[in-house]
Amino acid sequence: MTNPAERLVDLLDLERIEEDIFRGQSPQERLQRVFGGQVAGQALVAAGRTTDGSRPVHSLHAYFLRPGRPGVPIVYQVERIRDGRSFTTRRVVAVQQGRTIFNLTASFHVPEPGFEHQLPMREVPDPESLPKLSDELREHLGELPEQLERMARRQPFDIRYVDRLRWAPEEVAGSEPRSAVWMRAVGPLGDDPLVHTCALTYASDMMLLDAVRVPVEPLWGPRGFDMASLDHAMWFHRPFRTDEWFLYDQESPIATGARGLARGRIYDREGRMLVSVVQEGLFRKHGD
Repeated sequence: MTNPAERLVDLLDLERIEEDIFRGQSPQERLQRVFGGQVAGQALVAAGRTTDGSRPVHSLHAYFLRPGRPGVPIVYQVERIRDGRSFTTRRVVAVQQGRTIFNLTASFHVPEPGFEHQLPMREVPDPESLPKLSDELREHLGELPEQLERMARRQPFDIRYVDRLRWAPEEVAGSEPRSAVWMRAVGPLGDDPLVHTCALTYASDMMLLDAVRVPVEPLWGPRGFDMASLDHAMWFHRPFRTDEWFLYDQESPIATGARGLARGRIYDREGRMLVSVVQEGLFRKHGD
């Protein structure tokens, strides 16, 4: 069986159809929609493939417009907005079966020196002292349901929650809207910086909205809400490797009007802030 990290690299290796048009595969999964992080990561690959590679991406801003269908290829159309002395800008539209499902604007910046400061990383346990998510699920559920077992085998990231999972509604009452996980790819991702950036973009959509849900319901088990990502923004501050441990520290400053806002800060093990993330999600009670 191919290593899940290798499958992730393959997923991000788009086929070039024309000069600025690429095609990405969408695995056939038993899900209602394509995972948003996959579309965002592939779109960023498409944008990066139209640059000369000397300028790392420093930010992206994206909107999830329609759910994508698993198993159906996605075409990424890139528009070269700007090639300046210091910045390069690209716009990407993702199309599936003739319908636009996603768009992204990415900016690339020539590395240059400047002053530095950052918010410190909070003190958390080391990842080695925490259980893998799959082990924590098995501890509570015993044998995993078939779908969860299949997802665990195919998961390209080792995920370890800083706080133990809570399973009962009474355990979450009064909780702060905050969550944190250690993550890293389950295998090496090679040495292309763009692959690591796009892999982290993939991972950034996996549980950011957890912070919105923490005060309302347990993160695992039956959900009382239908949830969908609306938009996604990232700022890349320093070089990094996604196959090394990083802390994804998340908080939700507000939820109202069926929408919840979440912010994330990503740090390496030395406490250097690598990436900032902001996302808004839609939350509707089942049946509404």
